[in-house]
Amino acid sequence: MTGTIGIVTFVVAILLIILVHEAAHFVVAKRFGIKVEEFFLGFGPKLWSTRRGETEYGVKALPLGGYVRIAGMNPFQEPTPEELPRTFGAKPIWQRALVIFAGPGTHYVLAFLFFALWLGLVGQPTNVSPLIEEVEATLEGQPSPAAVAGIRPGDRIVGVDAIDEPTNDQLVEHTRDHVGEPIEIRLLRDGETIEVTVTPVLATVQGERVGRIGVTLGQAREPVGFVESITRGGELVGETTSLVVQSLGRIFGPEGIGRIGDLLFGGAERQVDDPIGIVGAARTAGQAAASGNFGDVLLLFASLNVFVGILNLLPLPPFDGGHLAVLAVEKVRRRKVDLRRLIPISLVVASFLIVYMMAITFLDITKPLPNLFR
Repeated sequence: MTGTIGIVTFVVAILLIILVHEAAHFVVAKRFGIKVEEFFLGFGPKLWSTRRGETEYGVKALPLGGYVRIAGMNPFQEPTPEELPRTFGAKPIWQRALVIFAGPGTHYVLAFLFFALWLGLVGQPTNVSPLIEEVEATLEGQPSPAAVAGIRPGDRIVGVDAIDEPTNDQLVEHTRDHVGEPIEIRLLRDGETIEVTVTPVLATVQGERVGRIGVTLGQAREPVGFVESITRGGELVGETTSLVVQSLGRIFGPEGIGRIGDLLFGGAERQVDDPIGIVGAARTAGQAAASGNFGDVLLLFASLNVFVGILNLLPLPPFDGGHLAVLAVEKVRRRKVDLRRLIPISLVVASFLIVYMMAITFLDITKPLPNLFR
């Protein structure tokens, strides 16, 4: 049930994100006195609409996005002389640029808010002080050393022998190096430090005999204060932007297309770093919620907003970045660009994106990504 709530939350959030994006175009256009003819959520057949003033608002059958129809942006629609002063093309370039940028700009604002909430409410996993997620009652048919020592789920390991604040890897390595030898573990429980002694025993892990004490490790979370969540949230937007920009060539270039081909036709298995679509992202949100990591859905929303924001700013029609590129050309050349000549480019880009997303969606259904929260 929790997983279903995570999926529903994700879908609702995506619709709200689309609504905010289009609303930003709408509000800025209205602010500059530009006529907005339609504001719709979804595409395809009309399900419901209402007219308020000069704008028709509504919902369409396919919840695959949304749009605002701004007067003067359709190159095949000639405005009347009365409407001409309130069309998009009649306004100064800086106003038109703000109308266009307002949409993708909201994704950076939302990403910042989601990152800040995640940091303040959930916290980043720390690299030290492993968290005990589970204590096994038995190990190799005998009571596990951890159970015998009284270690409990929720304990944080803040020290092992001479190592203070060990990482997960340090704890595992130290345990495996001391099979049959008592080791001192310092635990943080309910604000108090407790010392216990355990003796690692040999157990089989993935076909190999290694030292274990019988616990499953996680990573502790440390929520931060308001000021740090703001500053660190901004830093995460920048870091994620850099990572997304670096990955765009890999995702949409020959390497990425070849990888999709291998997954579709070559029998390759899906990996955690493969691209995902809305279906895969919704499933990941459900898995996060089902595993008790509901707060990490905020991290998913934040990263997704950065990706969508950058994608929208690519200087290709029909993306918002394509419109901004046209305005930049007009500014340099000091004359209008005939948008009808860009229709073939828009069709090629849109067709590629549709086919790509259909392939990713098919893979999300038939070859889902491994569960990141097991």
